[in-house]
Amino acid sequence: MDEEDKKLWRKFRSVKKNTVTHEELVMISELHALYFKHTYYKPCTCNPKEVKRWIQDLNDIYALPYAD
Repeated sequence: MDEEDKKLWRKFRSVKKNTVTHEELVMISELHALYFKHTYYKPCTCNPKEVKRWIQDLNDIYALPYAD
């Protein structure tokens, strides 16, 4: 993960809450598409399991020391 994306992700993770805003969903979708090499799309908010999985995927990449 590059430094700009790490800053965005660090800021997102610093706020403890159980919901995501539209802007956060867009950011999560963009980052997931970039780092997991798939076409950009926003998951349906009617099923939060995919959003939660994407957040965990991005947390895993953020934690890697060589994820630049």
